[in-house]
Amino acid sequence: MKISELLKESKKRMSFEVFPPKTDDRYESVKSAASSIASLHPAFMSVTYGAGGGTSRYTLDIAKEIQGSYDVPSLAHLTCVNSTKETVKDRIKDIRESGIKNIMALRGDLTEEMKQKDRSTWDYRHAIELIRQIREYGDDFCIGAACYPEVHPESTDQKEDIKHLKEKVDAGADFLTTQMFFDNNLFYNFLYKIREAGITCPVIPGIMPITNASQVKRAIELSGSFVPQRFKSLVDAFGSDPSAMHQAGIIYATDQIIDLYANGIKLVHVYSMNKFSVAKAIKDNLSEILEK
Repeated sequence: MKISELLKESKKRMSFEVFPPKTDDRYESVKSAASSIASLHPAFMSVTYGAGGGTSRYTLDIAKEIQGSYDVPSLAHLTCVNSTKETVKDRIKDIRESGIKNIMALRGDLTEEMKQKDRSTWDYRHAIELIRQIREYGDDFCIGAACYPEVHPESTDQKEDIKHLKEKVDAGADFLTTQMFFDNNLFYNFLYKIREAGITCPVIPGIMPITNASQVKRAIELSGSFVPQRFKSLVDAFGSDPSAMHQAGIIYATDQIIDLYANGIKLVHVYSMNKFSVAKAIKDNLSEILEK
Protein backbone atom coordinates (compact mmCIF):
# COMPACT_ATOMS: atom_id res chain seq x y z
CA MET A 1 0.00 0.00 0.00
CA LYS A 2 1.15 3.51 -0.77
CA ILE A 3 1.66 5.86 2.18
CA SER A 4 -0.37 8.50 0.34
CA GLU A 5 -3.35 6.18 0.68
CA LEU A 6 -2.69 5.62 4.39
CA LEU A 7 -2.64 9.37 4.91
CA LYS A 8 -6.21 9.64 3.66
CA GLU A 9 -7.45 7.49 6.56
CA SER A 10 -8.93 9.13 9.62
CA LYS A 11 -7.40 6.66 12.10
CA LYS A 12 -4.70 7.68 14.55
CA ARG A 13 -1.66 5.70 13.49
CA MET A 14 2.04 5.36 14.19
CA SER A 15 5.00 4.33 12.04
CA PHE A 16 8.55 3.31 12.94
CA GLU A 17 12.01 3.64 11.42
CA VAL A 18 14.83 1.11 11.36
CA PHE A 19 18.30 1.22 9.85
CA PRO A 20 20.30 -1.57 8.19
CA PRO A 21 23.57 -2.88 9.65
CA LYS A 22 26.90 -1.29 8.81
CA THR A 23 28.67 -4.66 8.91
CA ASP A 24 27.70 -8.14 7.75
CA ASP A 25 27.95 -9.68 11.20
CA ARG A 26 25.15 -7.38 12.46
CA TYR A 27 22.64 -8.32 9.78
CA GLU A 28 20.76 -11.06 11.64
CA SER A 29 20.35 -8.99 14.82
CA VAL A 30 19.08 -5.97 12.86
CA LYS A 31 16.75 -8.14 10.82
CA SER A 32 15.40 -9.65 14.05
CA ALA A 33 14.84 -6.20 15.57
CA ALA A 34 13.07 -4.98 12.44
CA SER A 35 10.87 -8.07 12.39
CA SER A 36 9.95 -7.59 16.07
CA ILE A 37 8.98 -3.95 15.44
CA ALA A 38 6.98 -5.01 12.37
CA SER A 39 5.03 -7.42 14.60
CA LEU A 40 3.58 -4.34 16.33
CA HIS A 41 1.67 -3.69 13.07
CA PRO A 42 2.59 -0.03 12.53
CA ALA A 43 1.04 1.99 9.71
CA PHE A 44 4.33 1.56 7.82
CA MET A 45 8.05 1.15 8.47
CA SER A 46 10.88 3.09 6.87
CA VAL A 47 14.29 1.56 6.26
CA THR A 48 17.18 4.00 6.00
CA TYR A 49 20.01 4.03 3.49
CA GLY A 50 23.80 4.17 3.65
CA ALA A 51 25.30 7.50 4.71
CA GLY A 52 27.35 9.66 2.37
CA GLY A 53 25.84 8.11 -0.74
CA GLY A 54 27.17 4.67 0.15
CA THR A 55 24.95 1.80 -0.87
CA SER A 56 23.28 -0.42 1.66
CA ARG A 57 22.57 -3.80 0.16
CA TYR A 58 20.47 -4.69 3.17
CA THR A 59 17.99 -1.80 2.87
CA LEU A 60 15.86 -3.59 0.30
CA ASP A 61 16.28 -7.01 1.96
CA ILE A 62 14.88 -5.69 5.23
CA ALA A 63 12.15 -3.65 3.52
CA LYS A 64 11.02 -6.71 1.55
CA GLU A 65 11.02 -8.86 4.69
CA ILE A 66 8.88 -6.35 6.57
CA GLN A 67 6.38 -6.04 3.74
CA GLY A 68 6.30 -9.70 2.71
CA SER A 69 6.25 -11.42 6.08
CA TYR A 70 4.28 -8.93 8.16
CA ASP A 71 2.11 -7.18 5.57
CA VAL A 72 3.44 -3.82 6.79
CA PRO A 73 4.01 -1.25 4.01
CA SER A 74 7.69 -0.42 3.62
CA LEU A 75 9.26 2.95 2.85
CA ALA A 76 12.72 2.45 1.34
CA HIS A 77 15.12 5.36 1.74
CA LEU A 78 17.14 6.33 -1.32
CA THR A 79 19.99 8.84 -1.28
CA CYS A 80 21.67 10.34 -4.32
CA VAL A 81 24.63 12.37 -3.06
CA ASN A 82 27.81 11.67 -5.05
CA SER A 83 25.91 9.20 -7.28
CA THR A 84 25.41 9.09 -11.03
CA LYS A 85 22.02 9.08 -12.74
CA GLU A 86 22.68 5.58 -14.09
CA THR A 87 23.51 4.24 -10.63
CA VAL A 88 20.34 5.73 -9.17
CA LYS A 89 18.32 4.42 -12.10
CA ASP A 90 19.51 0.91 -11.26
CA ARG A 91 18.58 1.39 -7.61
CA ILE A 92 15.09 2.57 -8.54
CA LYS A 93 14.73 -0.46 -10.78
CA ASP A 94 15.68 -2.75 -7.88
CA ILE A 95 13.12 -1.09 -5.62
CA ARG A 96 10.44 -1.38 -8.29
CA GLU A 97 11.17 -5.07 -8.89
CA SER A 98 11.05 -5.76 -5.15
CA GLY A 99 7.42 -4.64 -4.98
CA ILE A 100 8.15 -1.62 -2.76
CA LYS A 101 5.79 1.23 -3.60
CA ASN A 102 7.19 3.93 -1.31
CA ILE A 103 10.51 5.78 -1.61
CA MET A 104 11.95 8.38 0.76
CA ALA A 105 13.95 10.59 -1.61
CA LEU A 106 16.93 12.21 0.13
CA ARG A 107 20.10 13.90 -0.98
CA GLY A 108 21.99 12.23 1.84
CA ASP A 109 24.53 13.54 4.33
CA LEU A 110 27.78 14.99 3.05
CA THR A 111 30.97 13.52 4.43
CA GLU A 112 33.73 15.94 5.45
CA GLU A 113 35.62 14.98 2.29
CA MET A 114 32.59 15.74 0.10
CA LYS A 115 32.19 19.17 1.68
CA GLN A 116 35.64 20.13 0.39
CA LYS A 117 34.92 19.11 -3.21
CA ASP A 118 33.51 21.11 -6.11
CA ARG A 119 29.93 19.85 -6.40
CA SER A 120 28.94 21.91 -9.43
CA THR A 121 29.39 18.95 -11.80
CA TRP A 122 27.55 16.39 -9.68
CA ASP A 123 24.40 14.83 -11.13
CA TYR A 124 22.63 15.51 -7.84
CA ARG A 125 23.19 18.50 -5.62
CA HIS A 126 19.75 18.47 -4.03
CA ALA A 127 16.98 15.95 -3.37
CA ILE A 128 14.81 17.75 -5.91
CA GLU A 129 16.74 16.18 -8.81
CA LEU A 130 16.16 12.73 -7.35
CA ILE A 131 12.45 13.40 -6.84
CA ARG A 132 12.10 14.46 -10.48
CA GLN A 133 13.83 11.29 -11.63
CA ILE A 134 11.60 9.03 -9.55
CA ARG A 135 8.51 10.89 -10.76
CA GLU A 136 9.46 9.95 -14.33
CA TYR A 137 8.04 6.54 -13.40
CA GLY A 138 4.61 8.14 -13.15
CA ASP A 139 2.47 6.84 -10.31
CA ASP A 140 4.54 3.70 -9.74
CA PHE A 141 5.88 5.18 -6.50
CA CYS A 142 4.67 7.26 -3.60
CA ILE A 143 7.50 9.71 -2.90
CA GLY A 144 8.38 11.12 0.50
CA ALA A 145 10.75 14.00 1.21
CA ALA A 146 12.35 15.46 4.33
CA CYS A 147 11.52 18.78 5.93
CA TYR A 148 13.03 20.74 8.80
CA PRO A 149 10.82 22.57 11.31
CA GLU A 150 13.95 24.30 12.62
CA VAL A 151 15.50 25.07 9.19
CA HIS A 152 17.87 22.90 7.17
CA PRO A 153 21.44 23.36 8.44
CA GLU A 154 22.59 24.54 5.00
CA SER A 155 19.80 27.10 4.48
CA THR A 156 20.34 30.79 5.13
CA ASP A 157 16.99 31.18 6.85
CA GLN A 158 13.56 29.58 7.09
CA LYS A 159 12.14 31.59 4.19
CA GLU A 160 14.80 30.17 1.86
CA ASP A 161 14.31 26.70 3.32
CA ILE A 162 10.54 26.75 2.71
CA LYS A 163 11.12 27.99 -0.85
CA HIS A 164 13.30 24.94 -1.57
CA LEU A 165 10.79 22.70 0.19
CA LYS A 166 8.04 23.88 -2.14
CA GLU A 167 10.30 23.03 -5.08
CA LYS A 168 10.52 19.46 -3.75
CA VAL A 169 6.75 19.20 -3.53
CA ASP A 170 6.26 20.75 -6.96
CA ALA A 171 8.76 18.24 -8.36
CA GLY A 172 6.54 15.38 -7.22
CA ALA A 173 6.84 14.65 -3.49
CA ASP A 174 3.58 13.20 -2.16
CA PHE A 175 4.25 13.77 1.53
CA LEU A 176 6.86 15.20 3.91
CA THR A 177 8.38 13.79 7.07
CA THR A 178 10.01 16.12 9.57
CA GLN A 179 13.40 15.96 11.16
CA MET A 180 13.16 15.21 14.89
CA PHE A 181 11.99 17.98 17.19
CA PHE A 182 11.50 18.19 20.94
CA ASP A 183 9.11 21.13 21.13
CA ASN A 184 5.75 20.64 19.39
CA ASN A 185 5.19 24.38 19.07
CA LEU A 186 8.05 24.46 16.56
CA PHE A 187 6.17 21.94 14.44
CA TYR A 188 2.85 23.79 14.65
CA ASN A 189 4.51 27.09 13.68
CA PHE A 190 6.31 25.41 10.80
CA LEU A 191 3.08 23.81 9.57
CA TYR A 192 1.36 27.20 9.56
CA LYS A 193 4.22 28.80 7.58
CA ILE A 194 4.41 26.14 4.88
CA ARG A 195 0.62 26.19 4.39
CA GLU A 196 0.87 29.95 3.94
CA ALA A 197 3.55 29.29 1.31
CA GLY A 198 1.22 27.01 -0.65
CA ILE A 199 2.56 23.62 0.48
CA THR A 200 -0.57 21.54 0.95
CA CYS A 201 0.69 17.93 0.97
CA PRO A 202 0.52 15.86 4.19
CA VAL A 203 3.29 16.38 6.75
CA ILE A 204 4.22 13.54 9.11
CA PRO A 205 5.90 14.70 12.34
CA GLY A 206 8.99 12.72 13.33
CA ILE A 207 9.60 12.01 17.02
CA MET A 208 12.89 10.73 18.43
CA PRO A 209 12.66 9.06 21.87
CA ILE A 210 15.84 9.95 23.78
CA THR A 211 16.38 7.10 26.22
CA ASN A 212 19.94 7.74 27.36
CA ALA A 213 21.81 10.94 28.10
CA SER A 214 24.53 10.33 25.49
CA GLN A 215 21.89 10.48 22.74
CA VAL A 216 21.17 14.12 23.49
CA LYS A 217 24.49 15.49 22.24
CA ARG A 218 24.41 13.22 19.18
CA ALA A 219 20.84 14.22 18.31
CA ILE A 220 21.72 17.92 18.50
CA GLU A 221 24.82 17.41 16.35
CA LEU A 222 22.81 15.57 13.69
CA SER A 223 19.76 17.81 13.54
CA GLY A 224 20.59 21.06 15.31
CA SER A 225 17.34 20.58 17.21
CA PHE A 226 16.30 23.06 19.86
CA VAL A 227 16.18 21.41 23.27
CA PRO A 228 13.56 23.01 25.55
CA GLN A 229 14.30 23.60 29.22
CA ARG A 230 11.73 20.98 30.18
CA PHE A 231 13.73 18.32 28.38
CA LYS A 232 17.06 19.60 29.71
CA SER A 233 15.66 19.30 33.24
CA LEU A 234 14.63 15.74 32.52
CA VAL A 235 18.16 14.83 31.40
CA ASP A 236 19.71 16.63 34.38
CA ALA A 237 17.45 14.76 36.79
CA PHE A 238 17.59 11.25 35.31
CA GLY A 239 20.54 11.14 32.90
CA SER A 240 22.86 9.42 35.36
CA ASP A 241 20.36 6.61 36.04
CA PRO A 242 20.02 4.52 32.84
CA SER A 243 16.73 2.81 33.74
CA ALA A 244 15.12 6.05 34.93
CA MET A 245 16.33 7.93 31.84
CA HIS A 246 14.99 5.17 29.60
CA GLN A 247 11.56 5.45 31.17
CA ALA A 248 11.58 9.25 31.25
CA GLY A 249 12.60 9.46 27.58
CA ILE A 250 9.77 7.17 26.52
CA ILE A 251 7.27 9.18 28.58
CA TYR A 252 8.50 12.47 27.08
CA ALA A 253 8.13 11.13 23.53
CA THR A 254 4.72 9.68 24.37
CA ASP A 255 3.60 13.06 25.72
CA GLN A 256 4.69 14.74 22.47
CA ILE A 257 2.73 12.20 20.44
CA ILE A 258 -0.40 12.57 22.59
CA ASP A 259 -0.28 16.32 22.07
CA LEU A 260 0.08 15.85 18.29
CA TYR A 261 -2.92 13.53 18.17
CA ALA A 262 -4.94 15.93 20.32
CA ASN A 263 -4.19 18.70 17.82
CA GLY A 264 -5.45 16.82 14.81
CA ILE A 265 -2.36 14.92 13.60
CA LYS A 266 -3.34 11.41 12.53
CA LEU A 267 0.01 9.77 11.77
CA VAL A 268 3.24 10.16 13.75
CA HIS A 269 6.60 8.70 12.71
CA VAL A 270 8.86 7.41 15.49
CA TYR A 271 12.63 7.20 15.01
CA SER A 272 12.83 3.96 16.98
CA MET A 273 16.54 3.29 16.22
CA ASN A 274 15.99 -0.49 15.92
CA LYS A 275 14.86 -0.63 19.54
CA PHE A 276 11.86 -2.92 19.85
CA SER A 277 11.49 -2.19 23.58
CA VAL A 278 11.14 1.53 22.87
CA ALA A 279 8.68 1.05 20.02
CA LYS A 280 6.56 -1.34 22.07
CA ALA A 281 6.58 0.82 25.20
CA ILE A 282 5.36 3.87 23.27
CA LYS A 283 2.67 1.90 21.50
CA ASP A 284 1.55 0.35 24.80
CA ASN A 285 1.35 3.82 26.36
CA LEU A 286 -1.06 4.81 23.59
CA SER A 287 -3.07 1.58 23.48
CA GLU A 288 -6.41 3.29 24.14
CA ILE A 289 -5.62 6.29 21.93
CA LEU A 290 -4.45 4.49 18.83
CA GLU A 291 -7.42 3.24 16.85
CA LYS A 292 -7.50 -0.50 16.41
